[in-house]
Formats: sequence, structure tokens, C-alpha cells
Amino acid sequence: MDLGDLLSSEEVYPSLKAKSKKHVLQELARVAAEKTELDERDIFDVLLQRERLGSTGVGQGVAIPHGRLPSIDNIICVFARLDEKVNFDSLDDEPVDLVFLLLAPETAGADHLKALARISRLIRDPQILDKLRGSREQGALYSVLTEASASHAA
Repeated sequence: MDLGDLLSSEEVYPSLKAKSKKHVLQELARVAAEKTELDERDIFDVLLQRERLGSTGVGQGVAIPHGRLPSIDNIICVFARLDEKVNFDSLDDEPVDLVFLLLAPETAGADHLKALARISRLIRDPQILDKLRGSREQGALYSVLTEASASHAA
């Protein structure tokens, strides 16, 4: 599973404005609701509920907020590069500036885990993180994400 299978260039946000973890989750819920016609509050509640189990800030300035919704049929992915780093209670205590949102159907099973694993492999590469932080245009970010994902597919 490549990120290109989950993510279109329209779901890449090169400059998301947010001042806190909660604000990031609210903005991602708003963006996902606009793209999917799902209820923004339902998305936010799922993300907040998942954060209560433990932070989805995985380290190196990256967070992967995710959750399952009964009202969707396919995995939804959004990538956002934050204007400013925010505290996300990350595992390494570093602030976050790169965020991948994943929403999956309740019946997604292994596909949800495969999508999380794909992102996890991608963000282990410091060069990819540098490229994502250095790119300010939607198309350039999308290219980095999809080309890197394809080359890390092993």
C-alpha cells in the first residue's frame, strides 16, 4: 500500500495554522469533514478519544492522529505541514510540525494497520522529513510523500 493509494494532492496542506494539539485536531477534523461530508464533530471526537489513550505524536516532530468511523467506506488520509510547531505530548517530547491524519472504517482491520505502517516506515527516513520540512508547495509535498512511499514500499 502506497500513500498515493490513500492520499491525493488535494489532501496535502502545506501551511496549516494551529496553536495547540487540540487546535490541530480541530483543523484536521474540519478539513476531513470538508473533503468527505462527514460530521466535523464526529471526526474530532474520534481523534480526541484516541489521544486520550496516548499521544499519537510518534517523535521526530511527527504525529499520526487516527481513528475509526462507522460512517466511512474507505481509509481517508490527510497530510499537513504546520506553520508553527506545537506541543503534542510526543514520545520524545519534541514539538510537532508534520501531521498525518488517518481515518478508517470500523471494518478496515489490517488495512488501517498497513496504512499506519506505511507512514511509520516513511517517517523513519531523516531525508524525507527534511524534504517535507523544506517544501512549501502542495505539489512538491505530494511528490515527496508519494515518491518516497513508493521507494520505501519494501
